[in-house]
Amino acid sequence: MRLFAAYLLLLCLVPATGDVPARADIRQPVAAGTFYPADPEALSRLITDLTRQAEKTAVKTPAEKPLCALILPHAGYVYSGLTAAHGALALKNRRFKRVVVMAPDHCAGIGQCAVTGADACRTPIGIIPVGTKTAARLKQSKLFVTTPPASENREHAVEVVLPFLQAWLKDFSLVPVITGPVAPQRLAGTIDSVLDETTLLVASSDLSHYLSQARAREKDRETINMILQGRTGSLVSEPDRACGAIPIETVLHLAKRHNWQPVLLHYSNSGDTAGPTDRVVGYAAVAFYGETDMTKRITQKQGKALVALARKTIFDRLGMDEGEAPEGIENEKVLHTPCGTFVTLTLDGELRGCIGSLTSDDSILEGVRRNAINAALYDPRFSPLTQEEARRMAVEVSVLTEPQPLAYKDAKDLLSKLSPGTDGVILKKGLFKATFLPQVWDQLPDAGEFLSHLCAKAGLPENAWEQGGLEVSTYQVQSFEGTE
Repeated sequence: MRLFAAYLLLLCLVPATGDVPARADIRQPVAAGTFYPADPEALSRLITDLTRQAEKTAVKTPAEKPLCALILPHAGYVYSGLTAAHGALALKNRRFKRVVVMAPDHCAGIGQCAVTGADACRTPIGIIPVGTKTAARLKQSKLFVTTPPASENREHAVEVVLPFLQAWLKDFSLVPVITGPVAPQRLAGTIDSVLDETTLLVASSDLSHYLSQARAREKDRETINMILQGRTGSLVSEPDRACGAIPIETVLHLAKRHNWQPVLLHYSNSGDTAGPTDRVVGYAAVAFYGETDMTKRITQKQGKALVALARKTIFDRLGMDEGEAPEGIENEKVLHTPCGTFVTLTLDGELRGCIGSLTSDDSILEGVRRNAINAALYDPRFSPLTQEEARRMAVEVSVLTEPQPLAYKDAKDLLSKLSPGTDGVILKKGLFKATFLPQVWDQLPDAGEFLSHLCAKAGLPENAWEQGGLEVSTYQVQSFEGTE
C-alpha cells in the first residue's frame, strides 16, 4: 500500500502530459475543490485512504479475464469515493491505451451525444491527452456533436472519475462522451466501432436520488439486479433509477453483444458515508469481464479490410480495374474462422442489395467474397449492380455470432427478452424463415413492429409472433462500413 501511495504522489508531482501539443486546448477541472480536493497531495492522500478501505471489503474478480467496462459513480468523494475506489481496484495490473468515459448531461441540454473538442483534460493529478482521432471518428456519426461550452465549463460527471483512473493507469488517452436523450442501442453501435482490446469503457452514473435510505436500498437493489441480468429498457424507461441510465444501458447492449459478464464490486449510498439518511443518493461499482481469448474479436483494422475486400471483389466481378486488395488480409488468423456473414450495399442511403448466411462452414474471408458477389448481382429484389453504381456504393460487412435459441412463454415474454439495437432475430415456422440484422432496429425501433415486419418477410401473417408456435433465435454482429 505504501508503494501505491508513493506512486500517487509521484503522479501528482510529475503530471503526465502524454502526446499533448505545446499549445494545446486543455479543458480545466470544474469540480476540483468541491467534488474532490483541488490540492494534488490532498487528493493523493484521499484516494490512498479510500483504496485502503476498499481493499478490506474487495470482492474476488476473474483476474485471468479481460476487463472490458466499468460502471463508476460521480458524486463527491466524501459520499461516493469508497464505491469508486472499489471500482478502481479492478484496474490493478491492467493496462489500457484508451479509456472512453460516457456520462450523462446534467447542465447543457444536449440533444444528441457530445465529445470534447479539447486536446487534453486536466485534473490536479495531471493532464490526460484526449484521443482526438477517436473523437473525430465518433463525430463522423450523426449521433455526435462537439461538446458545447456550457457543458465543458460546468459538467462534472466525466471529470470526477478521472483521478481514480489516473491512480492506476499509465499513458492512456481519454475520450470523454456526454450523452443526451439518445437510444442506447444506437449509441452502443457507434461506441462499438471504436472499441478494441486496448480500450476500456466506463459508464459514469449514480443510482437513485433523494429517497429515504431504506427505500433507496430497495430501489437500488432492483436496479443492480437489472444490470447484473443485462435487462435493457427498464433503466431508460424509469429515469429516476440512475442519472446515467443511457451510459449504463449502452454498456448492457455491448455486454450482450460481446458476452461480457458483470460483477458487482460495491454498493453504498450517501447515508452510509457522510450524508443524512432521509434523502440519500445511491452508488454502485460494476465491472464487466470478457472472454479470455480476445483473438475471436475482429479489430477495426480487420473490419476495414473486410469492407475493402468486399468492394474489390465486386469491382473484379464487374470487370472494373479499380480498387485495391487489402494488404496482408490473408495473414489474419481470425478471418479464417468459420462464421456467418452478411454484405449490405446501399446507394444514397437506400438499400441496393443484402445477402448473407446465418452460419457457415466457410471462413469469414470466403463468406465475404461470396456474399459480396451475391449482394451485387443476385439479390432477387434488385437488378444486377452496374459499374457506375459500384463506384458510388456504400458497403457494410456484418460478422455474426452463432445464433442461440430464445425460449419464451408468450408474446409479452418474447418482447421483454429482445434487446432492440443489439439482437439480430431469426423467426422460423415450418418452411417459413427470415431474419433481420440488428441494424434494422434503426428503422423499426418498436419491438412489436419489428417482429410484425419480420413475420411478413418470412411469408407469415404479421401477427404470427403474437399467436405462438414460432422458433426464435437471436445473434449479435460486428459491423463495418465504408464508402471508398
